[in-house]
Amino acid sequence: MKKFKFELERQDGQARVGRITTAHGEIQTPVFMPVGTRASVKTLSPNEVKDIGAEIILGNTYHLYLRPGTNIIARHGGLHKFMNWDEPILTDSGGFQVFSLGFGSKGRNADKLVKIKEDGVEFRSHLDGSKHFFTPKSVIKMQKEIGADIMMAFDECAPADAEREYAKEAMKRTHRWAEECIEEHKKMKALYGYDQALFGIAQGVTYKDLRIESAQYISSLDFDGVAIGGLAVGEPEKVRNEMLDTVEPYLPKDKPRYLMGVGFPQDILNAVERGVDMFDCVLPTRLGRNGTVWTYDGKLNLLNSKFQTDLNPIEKGCGCYACQNFSRSYIAHLIRESEILGIKLTSLHNLRFMMRFMKDIQNSIKNKKFQKFKTDFGNNFH
Repeated sequence: MKKFKFELERQDGQARVGRITTAHGEIQTPVFMPVGTRASVKTLSPNEVKDIGAEIILGNTYHLYLRPGTNIIARHGGLHKFMNWDEPILTDSGGFQVFSLGFGSKGRNADKLVKIKEDGVEFRSHLDGSKHFFTPKSVIKMQKEIGADIMMAFDECAPADAEREYAKEAMKRTHRWAEECIEEHKKMKALYGYDQALFGIAQGVTYKDLRIESAQYISSLDFDGVAIGGLAVGEPEKVRNEMLDTVEPYLPKDKPRYLMGVGFPQDILNAVERGVDMFDCVLPTRLGRNGTVWTYDGKLNLLNSKFQTDLNPIEKGCGCYACQNFSRSYIAHLIRESEILGIKLTSLHNLRFMMRFMKDIQNSIKNKKFQKFKTDFGNNFH
């Protein structure tokens, strides 16, 4: 059985290049993971996702549990076979969705969709209002059925505006649940004959002492990697960077570090500069569906009238299918007419942009030119 492994290969300051080995392939870090929440990267086939250079995708336990059900995925032999994707998969535990879909950014007691208990969380489905209960053990069981190469521990993601008392309470509960997840992971065998890694999640909202305490505690446990949760949920960029600066010294050097939910290019650069290895976000496909595309010269809104007659590709030098075959004018027409091909092409381009971007980051670190790349990119991308 091929074991999960992380090798740190090169550093430039705190920026790191590494390699993750999983049963379904290797992943070069820093890495951006396209989001396939419900077992699909929106509008794209698995072959198209692979062709743009993606080495790993993300699925979500909460959504897959509700539909189609992890039992159905298990009948197929796991998520890889269910969606015909033979590269690595990471699954979010569903903790963020349980809480965010329950009370959003309003605060813990905003409504009754979520009831937090010491042994888990009772919540109502955002789809049909049916009642469900997630525990650390049940979340691990579901992720075993899904068969992800990398599973996430169940955590409590407190809102960005949480008061200190609640932030500390949620952090302590996250720590207890982390231990239960490890225990269940070790007890329950892999269902499909390959090794599954488990990452812990450090919390603490924007309180520096809580962030340090959580980073130290989660790092001390027997996890394969450490995620930084509860950021990119509405806090200012400066505050997020301060939190990353705060926790970096307390994160293990020999394990991957994953900043959850971050996908804007400048935010990724800021995090890589602070020693982060892994990222995911729905932004590339979400923006694409609204006609916004990323280039090395900045964002373009193809719905702007000036693109109606623009015969250029989205970005010269981009090797994606959209740029090799179609003009801005044509794609803008498709978006205006709500043609599915339009959002497919913009999504394809944005994800290919992210793969190129991450490869350029890796090369800049290898060549000890990360700061120059970060500065040059920042000067051009607007």
